[in-house]
Amino acid sequence: MMMPENGHRAHGFSSAFFLDSDEIIKELDLKGNETFMDAGCGDGHIAIKVIEEYLPEGHVYAVDVYDASIEDMETYKKENNIENLTNIEADITEGIPGVDDESIDVVLLVNVFHGFKASRKLDEAVDELARIIKKDGKIAIMDYKAWDVPKGPPTQMRSSPEDLEKLFASHGLKMTYLNEEIGEDIPEGKSHYLIMFEKE
Repeated sequence: MMMPENGHRAHGFSSAFFLDSDEIIKELDLKGNETFMDAGCGDGHIAIKVIEEYLPEGHVYAVDVYDASIEDMETYKKENNIENLTNIEADITEGIPGVDDESIDVVLLVNVFHGFKASRKLDEAVDELARIIKKDGKIAIMDYKAWDVPKGPPTQMRSSPEDLEKLFASHGLKMTYLNEEIGEDIPEGKSHYLIMFEKE
């Protein structure tokens, strides 16, 4: 297993190796006092950067289905005496315990959403995201473009922005932003897109 710079374990290959977390976080236009969720946090490098550099007065939830990720985030929290961090081991498609309805300002999912398609639980995932996000909050999804390229998940697990716009619309969420020039440089262009949704 390759260990990211923060020394945390991750289930799968950490995006810390090939994606610029600052580039991603800056897209969110955080003001510094939001309630933020890194959903599918993996090794936690994005949640940690948000805590340390972007949310001096906010609160961060780090959520992952993989127990080792949450154990490592708990170690980080204790060793650094972090008070504005809540770590939750949960499968998003089955509900995130301890998170109230309409309590989150920004939810970010990086290289996570294709997993819901693989498990055939897209609707369950969107239902839960819609439950926790505030009326003026935003759900930001960054994932691989739906290209048939070697790197990343199998092509059939990928979704296009149009696919997601249709899916989220069926749950009362509208697309408010799309950036298709983000991620890693690969021969075909930029590897990812970032799309945001809000409640209608």
